[in-house]
Amino acid sequence: MTLDMKAGVSGEQIRPDRLAEALERLKETVGPSGWSTHPGLLEPHVVDWTGVMRGSSPLLLKPARTEEVATIVSICREYGLKIVPQGGNTSLVGGAVPSGKGVEILVNLARMNKVRAVDTINDTMTVDAGCLLASIQAEAEKNERLFPLRLASEGNCQIGGNLASNAGGSNVLRYGNTRDLVLGLEVVLADGRIWNGMRGLRKDNMGYDLKQLFIGSEGTLGIITGAVLKLFARPASVATAVCAVPSVKAALDLLALCKQRTGGQVTAFELMPGTGLELVLKHFPACRLPLERLCEWQVLIEFSSSDETASQQERMTAVLAEAYEAGLVSDAVVSASLSQSRSFWALREGLAEADMMEGPTIQGDIAVPISSIPDFLEICSAAISQAVKGARIIAFGHLGDGNIHFGIIQPADVLPKDFLARSDEIHGIINHNTLRFGGTVSAEHGLGTLKAGAVLKYRGEVEQDLMLAIKHSLDPSGMMNPGKVLEAGRRQLQE
Repeated sequence: MTLDMKAGVSGEQIRPDRLAEALERLKETVGPSGWSTHPGLLEPHVVDWTGVMRGSSPLLLKPARTEEVATIVSICREYGLKIVPQGGNTSLVGGAVPSGKGVEILVNLARMNKVRAVDTINDTMTVDAGCLLASIQAEAEKNERLFPLRLASEGNCQIGGNLASNAGGSNVLRYGNTRDLVLGLEVVLADGRIWNGMRGLRKDNMGYDLKQLFIGSEGTLGIITGAVLKLFARPASVATAVCAVPSVKAALDLLALCKQRTGGQVTAFELMPGTGLELVLKHFPACRLPLERLCEWQVLIEFSSSDETASQQERMTAVLAEAYEAGLVSDAVVSASLSQSRSFWALREGLAEADMMEGPTIQGDIAVPISSIPDFLEICSAAISQAVKGARIIAFGHLGDGNIHFGIIQPADVLPKDFLARSDEIHGIINHNTLRFGGTVSAEHGLGTLKAGAVLKYRGEVEQDLMLAIKHSLDPSGMMNPGKVLEAGRRQLQE
C-alpha cells in the first residue's frame, strides 16, 4: 500500500462550471445568512492572528447545525474540494487559515454557539463547538461550577478550536490540557458521517478512546461539532501573587515549596521576564507593576481551594514569607481583591501581544522537562543572541508545566523583511536546543502551517507511520485542513 498524503484531492483542477455548481449547493445548505464571498468579510478569516500567514478561499460558510456541517463535507468530497475548519482563528501557527493552494472552503462554526445542557450532578456541560471559551466559563460560573481552561484569547477563541489544538493555558499545572477536560465528542468525519460520542462517562472501556484521535488533530481528521466537558468545584478562596525572583532556578525551587506547602492547590505558576513586562507597561498604559521595581525575572502564582474555611491569602502570605527567608524571592505582593488579581493577570496575558506591538516578532512555543528550564533558557537564548545580533529575546510562559514561549523581536538596525526571512533559522536554533533537552517543538499552539513539517523531521519512523496510517484511514483523500500537521513533509509509507 502507498500512502501519499497530498494525493486524491483535485480541487485545483476542478472545472469552472463544476466549481460554480458546488459553491451554489454549499450556499443552499447554510441559507442566505450562512455564507459570504465578500472580500472584506473573508479577510479576517484568511489571515492568522499574527498577520504573517495568509491564504485565500472563494467561500466562507457558517453552518448552524451539525447536519449542515455533514452536508457541507459530503458536497466537498463529491466535488473534490478541500475544507478548512475554523473556530475563532486565534491560532499562532496558521492552523485555521487556508493555504491558498487549490480551492479551499472555509467552514467557520461561530453560529453553532449553544450550550446544549448543564448537569450539575454529573458535573458536565454539553456544548456546540462554536461556543466562545469565555461564554462556557460564564455558564459554569452561573451554575456555581468551574471550567478551568484559561487562555489569554478566551474572549475570542471557540471551544472547537481549543479541542482541535489541545490548548493548554495557565491552569494545566492543576487541571491538565484541554484533552483532560473532555468526556465526549461529536465529530463530522471526512466521508460526511456524524460520529456521536457525546457520552458524559468518566469510565468507558468499550474499545479505543476515539475522541482522543480528534483532540489535537487540528481539524485534519474531522470537524468537531460538539463536546461534553468536565466541570469542577468553583473555588471559594483564591490568592494571586506577583514575586520577584533572583533566577529561574530560584523560581523552580519556589514552585516546589508552593506544592509542598499547599497540598496540590497551586493553580498557576507563570514566568515573566522584566524585559517583557517593560513592553507590557509601555503598550498597555492601564497596566501597573505591583512591585517596587522590575527585576530580571518575576513569577505570577495562584492558589485556589473550594474549601470556604481556608484562606488562600493567608496561605500564600505564609509560603512567600518562608520563601523570602530562604532567599527565593526578593519582593512579593499578594492580591487583596479580585480586581487586583485581574490586574496581575493582565501583566502576564499582555506579554505576547506587547511583543508584537513592539515590532516584527518571531514566536516560539516549546516545552522541556521542568527541571531543565534554567539550563535550556540560558543556552538557547545565548545561541539566538549569537545568531541575531541586537534581537530582543522575551522568554516567558507556564513554568509549572514546562511550556516556554519565545518572542524574538526584530533588531533596530534590521529591516522587517530581512528579519522575518530568518524565521526558519531562528526556529531551527530553538528546535535544536529544545530537542537537545528532551523537549517538544510544539507545546500548546499546535503545528498548523508554521510547523507542519515537524513530525516528519523530528519524530521517529514508527511514530510517523502510525500517524500517517491514521490520517489515511480517516481522510484518505487529504481534504481536511490540507497543509497542516503532516502534509508539509511528504513521505510515502510502503506496505
